[in-house]
Amino acid sequence: MTPLNRTSILKQSLIFSPLEPAEIEEIGSLCSERRLKAGEAFFWEGDTPDWFYLLAVGKVKVVKHSSQGKEFIVAFFNPGEMFGEVAVFENRPYPATAQAVEDSVALGIKRDEFLKFLARRPEVALRIVNVLSGRLRMAAGRMGDLAGERAEQRLARTLLMLMFKLGNTLPFTRQEIADMSGTTTETAIRFMSRLNTRKITRSVRGKILILDELKLRLLADGPPEI
Repeated sequence: MTPLNRTSILKQSLIFSPLEPAEIEEIGSLCSERRLKAGEAFFWEGDTPDWFYLLAVGKVKVVKHSSQGKEFIVAFFNPGEMFGEVAVFENRPYPATAQAVEDSVALGIKRDEFLKFLARRPEVALRIVNVLSGRLRMAAGRMGDLAGERAEQRLARTLLMLMFKLGNTLPFTRQEIADMSGTTTETAIRFMSRLNTRKITRSVRGKILILDELKLRLLADGPPEI
């Protein structure tokens, strides 16, 4: 099993890329590799926040579960992106579960060791604050979408978010899109059927192809009727 090039992976990170080579080498020495199969979890909702991760290979989804056991997907992470850091720096239990969508590899950094590094590198701490602020603004916006918009508009926004993360071919069923949007499967089926009729999307064998991004954006930003 070939070990990861930790320096190269850290340089892809928004937070670590501006650092000096010696600083990146030092952070690399703090990292441990984690290799997970599809479906395995990097951490579970409610776990003690001992580690945060930088994804090197694969895809990770962050999910919450309702009291009825229904899964709600909060976010996706691709290679070069960090996850778990909010809970680590707030020192609160992980608010959601991070699960590998496919076989994935990540660099894990232990909370206590990284805090010691930040004490010596306050400029890194400032960059992390900026990144976390942006992440929290996005999360607040997503919660606002769920609370204040009609189901059709939430569905359109969910499709756009997934397209931004994963490209124009989305490997999800209508049931999964409904769960991510906080709406019913029946509503998602009706909405996706109308999108297909208008050639905004096409559904093929459990996948959704985005054909017309502009029209989808208009639906997400304006009146949701189609």
